[in-house]
Amino acid sequence: MPKPVVDESKCTGCGSCVNVCPQGVLELKDGKAKVVNPDNCIGCRACESACPVGAITVQE
Repeated sequence: MPKPVVDESKCTGCGSCVNVCPQGVLELKDGKAKVVNPDNCIGCRACESACPVGAITVQE
């Protein structure tokens, strides 16, 4: 099952990943992206593509 992983040391809290995720997997909390609904991930990698600093990887 795919699962996005956020590297919080890279995350700038821009929200791009949150805005593009069609399944509501990510939310901004305390200024960083957090995985809140990992079971909803469909592996589309939109979050990975949208992140301008490369802070998200989708693990299969």
